[in-house]
Amino acid sequence: LQTGETHYTSNSGKLELRQGIADNLQRLYGVKYDASEILATVGVSEALYLAFMALLDPGDEVIIPTPCFVAYQAEVYLAGGVPVEIPSRMENQFQVDPDEIRAAITPRTKAIFIGYPSNPTGAVAERETLLEIANIAIEHDLVVVSDEIYDRLVYGFKHVCFPSFGEEVRKRTILLGGFSKSHAMTGWRIGFAAAPADILQGMLRVHQYTIMSAPTTAQDAAIEALKADTYVDEMVAEYDRRRKLIV
Repeated sequence: LQTGETHYTSNSGKLELRQGIADNLQRLYGVKYDASEILATVGVSEALYLAFMALLDPGDEVIIPTPCFVAYQAEVYLAGGVPVEIPSRMENQFQVDPDEIRAAITPRTKAIFIGYPSNPTGAVAERETLLEIANIAIEHDLVVVSDEIYDRLVYGFKHVCFPSFGEEVRKRTILLGGFSKSHAMTGWRIGFAAAPADILQGMLRVHQYTIMSAPTTAQDAAIEALKADTYVDEMVAEYDRRRKLIV
């Protein structure tokens, strides 16, 4: 603010931020994105809205495992789509059953939504489960929207980034992430979507006429947050101490 960084950025967001996000995804998960495949958004909430607005025609169906975050079905409704809920169950560690996803697919199904690590259940998806979902998406030519905002807050597990299953999966995945949880930046309202350029262009068209660009100050804060990433590990270690105490 003091140096006058108070103007619009490009619709996609600052190049330094988008490149930093791309570098971080490759460092953590071996997933390669070009900066042109990343869009800075007003939190993951906006990214979720953009994904469904770009993907869905009226009546298109999105398969959503439940229990889930309150916004998922609502954003599908806002885009004119139909959420199709399938249960995840406590006795199965809240892992979604790929066979139930298969059974829910109809000619109107456009996308599968997954949100792991999960809010509110705390479940972390097993690699085998995610791989089976990837195979289902390929088999039925579906898009997967993967909300991975809690990717760093895992304990005793290694997070699996969904597009890391290879190019055939990456090209049909919209990866959503951000800084609210990993860097405790909820009020800054800064997130991102990563997707192949053809999908991202549809999202960008909606974004530029509703938001213009994510807040410049929040983008600068996110750039600095990526440079200070060791603090995330310290925060997670403290959370883990509290978790073990409760358990």
